[in-house]
Amino acid sequence: MSDHDIGGGNHPSSELNGVFHPGSSAPSPHGAGEGGQSLTKRQRRRRRKTAAKNAALPDAAAKTAKDDDRSAGRAELRGARKPRRRRPRSRAAMPAAAAPDAVAAASDGARGAAALARAEATPGRCSAGGSAPARAVRPAPSAHRPPAYAALDLGTNNCRLLIAIPTRPGQFRVIDAFSRIVRLGEGLSRTGSLSRGAMDRAITALGICAQKLAARDVGNMRLIATEACRQAANGAEFIEQVARQTGLELEIVTRETEARLAVSGCGSLIDRSAKGAVLFDIGGGSSEIALLDLRGGYTRRLASRIVAWTSLPVGVVTLAERHGGRDITPELFEQMVVETVAMIHRFPERDRLGSVVGGDRFHLLGTSGTVTTLAGVHLNLERYDRRQVDGLWLADREADELVARIAGWSFDERVANPCIGSDRADLVLAGCAILQAIRRVWPARTLRVADRGLREGLLTEMMVADGVWRRNEPTRKTGG
Repeated sequence: MSDHDIGGGNHPSSELNGVFHPGSSAPSPHGAGEGGQSLTKRQRRRRRKTAAKNAALPDAAAKTAKDDDRSAGRAELRGARKPRRRRPRSRAAMPAAAAPDAVAAASDGARGAAALARAEATPGRCSAGGSAPARAVRPAPSAHRPPAYAALDLGTNNCRLLIAIPTRPGQFRVIDAFSRIVRLGEGLSRTGSLSRGAMDRAITALGICAQKLAARDVGNMRLIATEACRQAANGAEFIEQVARQTGLELEIVTRETEARLAVSGCGSLIDRSAKGAVLFDIGGGSSEIALLDLRGGYTRRLASRIVAWTSLPVGVVTLAERHGGRDITPELFEQMVVETVAMIHRFPERDRLGSVVGGDRFHLLGTSGTVTTLAGVHLNLERYDRRQVDGLWLADREADELVARIAGWSFDERVANPCIGSDRADLVLAGCAILQAIRRVWPARTLRVADRGLREGLLTEMMVADGVWRRNEPTRKTGG
C-alpha cells in the first residue's frame, strides 16, 4: 500500500503537489496565508516550528500535521477576514407562513380557494429529510368580508361539511364543502356498537373537515352527529375520541331536532301555492318525516308549520343489512316496502293533513341520497350534477317508472350507473323501498327533489339567530 492510499484515494493530494483544483487553496508564492493576506510574526514562528517538526515525521504523518497546521491558520485568519454579505432569500425560498399570498388568502369563493392553494404550494424550508410539510394558514380576517359559518353533519352513512357566508336575506354562498361516505353505522344493527373500522373511517374524514375549518375565517359553527351515535352503546365514547384526535366537538342531536333542521334546510323548495306537504329525509339509520300544514299561507319560517313529525327506526343501511342489498327479488323488495309501511302506521298523527293529501296543492319533498340518485338516473346524467338535480320535479308516474327500472337492474348494472356507483349499489334499493312506503301512505301527484338538508338547516338557523340578514337589509326611507 502506498503512502497516498492512506488518505483514501489513489491520486496525490493537490496541496502536496502544488496543483490548484477548484475548491482548494493555491499555495502563495509570497509566503502569505490563505486568502493572500500577510502573516504576522507569531504566525511565521508557528510555521517554522511546524516545518521543523514535520521534517522528523514520515510522509503520511507529515501530511496529517500539515493539515492540522492549515486548520490552525484558518482559525487565526478567520477574525481578519471581511465578513461575507448574506444575499437576501428570494420569495420562492421564503417559508410558506411568510409568503404574502398565504397571509392574505381570501376565503371568498373560487378566488379564495385559489389563493389558499397558492399558499399551500409555496415552497418552504427543506429539512434533511425533504420538503417541510404544508400547513393550513388561516386567512387574515377582513373588515369588509363577513365571517363564515360552518355546519357539519355526521350521519350513519355520510360525513358532510359546508362552509358559507351570508349574502342576500335568506340566502348564503357556499365557499367550501366536503362529503364522504364513511358508513359509520355499518354493523350497528347486529352488534349495537360502532365498529373500530367504521370509527377510523369517520375520524379520517373528520380530520379533513378540521383542516378545512382551520383554513377559514369561521365565526360560528355547529357540528352534529345523528342516528348512528344516538343508537350505539359506544356513541358518547366515540364523540370523546373525535374531540381528542381532531379537536372537533360534536353534539348528538335528537330526532325532533333532525326533523326540524331538514325543514329549515329545504324550506325554500316548498311550492308557495301548496296547502300542505310531507318532507322526508331517508337516512342511513333512520328516516325523518315532517308534515307541514300550509293552509294559513306561505312563510319563510316553515318550521313553525310542522304539525306532526316522526322518526322511523329504519334507513338504507339498516334495511339493507336486514334484507341484503345485492340480489333483491321483486318479492323481497315488496317485503321491505310492507315492513316500512307498518312502521309508518304506528305513527298516530300521520293523518293530520286530512283531505289535503293527494290533492292538486299537495306534494312530497324528499332530501336524501335515494331521491337525488333517482333524479340523476331520470336525467341520464353521465356524471352527477347537483345543479340539475336540486329542485327537480318528478311526476307520480315518473317516480314509479324509475323505481321499477332500478329494481330490475342487477347489482353489476347498478354499480355501472354513474349516479349510483359501487358506494350506493347495495343501498339504493333499500332507499327505494322506504320511498315507496312513504308514497303509499301519503300519495302525491308530484315529488320534488332536494339536494340539501341538515347542513343547510344548521347554517340557516345560525344566521337567523345572529341577525346577519336583518343587519344586511336596506333601510327603508320614510315619507315626509
